[in-house]
Amino acid sequence: MDVRLMPDTVIAETRTIEVVWSTGAAVRRRDPWSGRLYEEILSLDPAHVDLSRLNGGAPLLNAHDAFDLEDVVGVVERAWIARENGSYVGRATVRFSDRADVEPIWQDVRNGIIRNVSVGYAVRAYEIREEEGTIPTWTAVDWQPLELSAVPIGADGAAGFRSHQSPTLCRLLRQANPENSSEKESPMTEVTPAAAETERTEPQADAPAAAPEAPVPPPSPQEVRAAAPEAITRAVPQEPAFKPEQILAQERARIAGIYEAARKLHVDQAVADDLVKRGTSLAEARGFLIDAAAAKDAAIETRPHVRAGDLDATETRRSAVEAALLHRFEPGKFRLTDAAREWRGLSLIEMARGFLEAEGIRVKGLGRDEIATRALHTGSDFPQILAGVTNRTLRDAYEAAPRTYQAIARRTTVADFKSVQRLQLGEAPQLEKVNEAGEFKRGSIGEAKETYRVETYGKVVGITRQVLINDDLDAFTRVPSLFGTAAATLESDVVWSIFTANLAMADGKSLFHAGHSNLAGTGTALDVANLAKARTAMSKQTGLDGKTVLNIRPTFLVVPTSLELAAEQLLAQNIVPTRVGDVVPATIRSLSVVSEPRLDPASGAVPWYLVASPTAIDTIEYAFLEGQDGVFIETRMGFDVDGVEIKARLDFGAKAIDWRGLYKNPGVALS
Repeated sequence: MDVRLMPDTVIAETRTIEVVWSTGAAVRRRDPWSGRLYEEILSLDPAHVDLSRLNGGAPLLNAHDAFDLEDVVGVVERAWIARENGSYVGRATVRFSDRADVEPIWQDVRNGIIRNVSVGYAVRAYEIREEEGTIPTWTAVDWQPLELSAVPIGADGAAGFRSHQSPTLCRLLRQANPENSSEKESPMTEVTPAAAETERTEPQADAPAAAPEAPVPPPSPQEVRAAAPEAITRAVPQEPAFKPEQILAQERARIAGIYEAARKLHVDQAVADDLVKRGTSLAEARGFLIDAAAAKDAAIETRPHVRAGDLDATETRRSAVEAALLHRFEPGKFRLTDAAREWRGLSLIEMARGFLEAEGIRVKGLGRDEIATRALHTGSDFPQILAGVTNRTLRDAYEAAPRTYQAIARRTTVADFKSVQRLQLGEAPQLEKVNEAGEFKRGSIGEAKETYRVETYGKVVGITRQVLINDDLDAFTRVPSLFGTAAATLESDVVWSIFTANLAMADGKSLFHAGHSNLAGTGTALDVANLAKARTAMSKQTGLDGKTVLNIRPTFLVVPTSLELAAEQLLAQNIVPTRVGDVVPATIRSLSVVSEPRLDPASGAVPWYLVASPTAIDTIEYAFLEGQDGVFIETRMGFDVDGVEIKARLDFGAKAIDWRGLYKNPGVALS
């Protein structure tokens, strides 16, 4: 069966279409560590597939691109495992966006031109079967589809066109005495875990084929995970295919390589963060980063330079001096160019003397103080060099500073410093039966409004003539670097204060409040049972009408650093449990831990939080002033300072937009 969009299922009014996203066929891959070939099979047994992400509003992407919001062309409305000709099949209903840029894609889908679909996924456990003289088979027995994509060409027309990524850290189970079971063909029906369990334990070989039944809702994540232990423990764990420390070393090298490539190409850290989170291989990530850098360069307006006389030499000299200063500041990070070698080892005052002489300014017989004064005040380009070095070190430090809030919040830009108003649209009113007279009752959509604004923060750094005379390199390298880190720290302070201050929302209630149904009545410890209660509370959140159940699913477990180890141990269950009661459900293990020291209280109970994905529902929004993304630098000849003044400026603001995607448990005091 082809894995493809199905034009005959198009509903034009709702812009929906049904797709087959997997048939579970084998795809040949190569182990990135050993180089050996293997056949990968994604088991579609309902006990092995976690559909919570797809049924939680997973995106429909344009060929697996996930750099910008424009890459999202639709959403997965519903996903399920169906039964067709005796085999399991992954099916879904997707809805396309009505944006203008998506319209050509939608029309090609309707016309049957675009038909291929690919699934992006993460595997938590493989069941490995090896027989002498054959290629090993890796069957994913605990995996989760993450997104669906419309793609032009796929690797396997019958099995689906899957995202190309290296295997992530997961359990590897060697299968002993594999069971060869055949399944009776039957008309296509949707399979629940209970039905799948019956087929495994009580086969009815002589029973007549049942008549087609009406489709039933897809299994819930809890039902799917409840069936998993029996299926997984049939395989006997043996020695792993490769050592855990080797996997960790490879993973660290991959992450470090991605961030290093992003820094060298001057690509935003958010792009690198996304590649790391998606598990993209280093080779593929470098290709993405090169494309991102090229797109960024293409967006910058360029003009031809008019050059006269020795202007080229002046620019070369300026670049050489700047490179020599940066190399002196951090040799391992900044490469010494050939032109910069003649400036290597010179003091700042010696560089100023050489630069002035090269510009035709007479400096013979001048003292150090006079050289410093002329370098800073005679129209020389030397102040621009100092400002360039300062800007570079400050910006690098700003981009390298850790910011844990970016995963749980949505980024935007604003045009000015006026108050930003964000609306929470309510749900459409419930439809009511029309009476015999044919009268339709009017309804309304509720809304709520949150307001915040971008504020300006800044500091001035002065490069004085004393800096040149004293050869104080730290004054315009180390000090600006600290200012860059301080700017990033300020952003984190602003965002995380939303959690700790718990300020009032537009309705007059605190962000975390019993009236918002997002605050546990009593603080409890961080464990599976209490996480399940918190998750249930989020799923029962209602719309602004107080009736519509939103079924919100958390994506992040946010904890203070004092709970980081406990959270990671709770979610990283790598041992196959022997009792059902010991199972950590996949919907909980799929949570991503975000640890932040600003959430640690001075004493007493230690809280923890659940946060939904900002792409699924509004949570926290942070904003920069348009055109001023991050910390920016301005320079001028000093008036209050006898030298160059460098001003670092940050225009930034943040606010909680909706409380329904956030949940707080006050926690308990740690022993």
